Amino acid sequence: MNVVVLSPGLVGVGFGESALETAIGVTLPLASVVALLLGSYAILHKPQEPPPPLRQLQSHEDFAAALSRYKRVSMLEEDIEHAAEQLDRIRKKKETLLQVLSQRFQPEELSYSKFASAIAGAESLFYRNVRSVLNRLQAFDESEFESLGSRRAARMPRELLQMRAEMLNEFLGFVKYSIGMNEEILLKLDRLLLEITRLDAFEPGDIEEMPCMKEIDALIRQTKHYR
Repeated sequence: MNVVVLSPGLVGVGFGESALETAIGVTLPLASVVALLLGSYAILHKPQEPPPPLRQLQSHEDFAAALSRYKRVSMLEEDIEHAAEQLDRIRKKKETLLQVLSQRFQPEELSYSKFASAIAGAESLFYRNVRSVLNRLQAFDESEFESLGSRRAARMPRELLQMRAEMLNEFLGFVKYSIGMNEEILLKLDRLLLEITRLDAFEPGDIEEMPCMKEIDALIRQTKHYR
């Protein structure tokens, strides 16, 4: 708008031509700067919408969006980035596994059903771990733990500081443990894909005896027992 109004080849409002043109020529740039500052302030300080309830998270996109809310938490930045990367990897692995299965078996075959059930179980466990991490993140207040090294913390009793430090370590340990478990799930899916591509003649009853199938089943059972 400034270019159109002030350019001599367009509207050509000039300075000194008349009192009105001079007033417009001065007021318009100043008003533009004020509008830019107010608009920027409104955007930067726009209140963030509350996250949706965790029970409503269903798709890959839902979980990715929920994790992205915490990507700027300084002490968790690398962990959140790793977790987001894992989300992309498990989606690609699932697509690859199902594609390979459809090339070797018919969907109505028992063999296809058994492999697909193991894949679905591993995927469900993976997203359950992500949901658990998000549940902890919602209750996490970074500012409280950052205050451990502040002057205000120096005036607090040592026992309280120690308790807060232990809570922080427990929280960070849980996040890293969940991410590590999901990394294990991804590895087992890689092994499952490798073993499927090596299959030749076998009976459907032999599927449960495959090492990768036993490992996935044991991991799911172990997690259910832990929960």
